[in-house]
Amino acid sequence: MRRSLVKFSVILEAQLADPTVEREHQIIRDCVEQAVLAEEMGFDRIRAVEHRGFTLCGLDTYARTCRALCRTAGSVVVSVDHPLAPEAPFPVPVEDAYAALVRAAGHIGELGGDAAALVVAGDSSVGMLAAAIALLARDRGGPALALQVLVHPATDAAMDTDSYRTNARGQYLTAMHLAWFRAQYPGPDGDPAHPLASPLRARPEGLPSAYAVTAGCDPLRDEGRVYVTRLRDAGVPAVRAHFPEMFHGFLALTGQLEAARRAVRGVAEAIDSISGSDSKICGEPGGAAG
Repeated sequence: MRRSLVKFSVILEAQLADPTVEREHQIIRDCVEQAVLAEEMGFDRIRAVEHRGFTLCGLDTYARTCRALCRTAGSVVVSVDHPLAPEAPFPVPVEDAYAALVRAAGHIGELGGDAAALVVAGDSSVGMLAAAIALLARDRGGPALALQVLVHPATDAAMDTDSYRTNARGQYLTAMHLAWFRAQYPGPDGDPAHPLASPLRARPEGLPSAYAVTAGCDPLRDEGRVYVTRLRDAGVPAVRAHFPEMFHGFLALTGQLEAARRAVRGVAEAIDSISGSDSKICGEPGGAAG
């Protein structure tokens, strides 16, 4: 596999004279770097992870979580960059994330991955992006996804749930923060209620299986819970791992919190369970499954 990866990267560099494909080639260079790392660690499957918030953070912010998931799941993790609002408002981040998924899936053989075990994952606002590109993959005829992993996802721009009110203050991420983030995302002419910006409003039939993580002290808690319920009602296999005493972003603290380690193990088990199966997902993540 190393030989083919080296050849692939050389081909990419040779094609960079065409500026129209610069962004796609950057996506693949990121994928190649991650795949080489995974090969050295002895992993043989590939998972695509989209991340970053509407306006803040980047690859370095999520590197520790991605590495923890890579080690625990025994899988290749492709961590992909995307533009931020308000300079790049909706639908630009969704289309960029979908382009990354298509590109990675189209070259999954070179990356040493398994086309039948492709996962998209994200947390917070990019849990929303992960859900959105799962919708696009369904509606545009691919790539076929085995699983969507949604970690305390933002699924509805209405921001009108009990958890927004009960966790509005003093829980790290506040309702005021979320209102500001949501205001930046659609831009002056965007529709925050569009199904790709508010996946809770989308038609759920035909979506891939889902594994969601929610935290009790998170304003987004109920958005994740209700989204899982909608998927189940539509016949989509969905598991929710709920951590009642945790807060938004706790998965990043695997070095400090046993709950974070349990949550990462649960995600890893859900990912691992799709290999050689018919999209079955595990139901006991170490938190409270629901």
